[in-house]
Amino acid sequence: GLRCHNRLFVPYGQLCFDVLNEAHRSCFSIHPRATKMYHDVKRNFWWRGLKKDVAEFVKQCEVCRQVKAEHQRPLGLLQPLSIPEWKWEHITMDFVTGLPKTETGCDAIWVIVDRLTKSAHFLPIKETYKLSVLTKLYIDEIIRLHGVPVSIVSDRDARFTARFWGALNRALGTQLTMSSAHHPQTDGQSERTILILEDMLRACALEFKGNWYKHVTLAEFAYN
Repeated sequence: GLRCHNRLFVPYGQLCFDVLNEAHRSCFSIHPRATKMYHDVKRNFWWRGLKKDVAEFVKQCEVCRQVKAEHQRPLGLLQPLSIPEWKWEHITMDFVTGLPKTETGCDAIWVIVDRLTKSAHFLPIKETYKLSVLTKLYIDEIIRLHGVPVSIVSDRDARFTARFWGALNRALGTQLTMSSAHHPQTDGQSERTILILEDMLRACALEFKGNWYKHVTLAEFAYN
């Protein structure tokens, strides 16, 4: 194989299309936007005009046109948070609700995002879960893997403002920061991640069929 800067050179033609198609439509990538797709492809491949070809490929993707969400300028004043110094010490969390109910009864996703690395966990849940169940899930899936966070940013959902949740995090030494309607930028990271997740799940439903629960783990892999 001919290499350029340690990347495999791809001659023009069908092979370029096959590389772009695999990087965009496979179940391990799930229709990324042009910038992410370009960085993924250029790790291993090179040809003249690669960036332009990636942008054109994404622009012409019919599935991406169908799932693209409307983005509006957020309201309120900017309330910037301090920059994290270490991964998974400062996290933000929110819920995606109103999803079609699966065979297991799950109808929501708990989205937990690390503010430094932007990596995330997507945890399928039931909206009717009690706080004790959510707490066990939080310990099993977040604290077990990443340790106890220093701070959590969330909205004023009743589950996050509950007395038990506050007492648990005080015992763990975690600071709870609640956003308000006038300062949406405080938890903007989870809001943005939710928009991306919703687009990816719509793309999965159109491309691979099946319900969202079947694809949520692949969506987490592709996002991270």
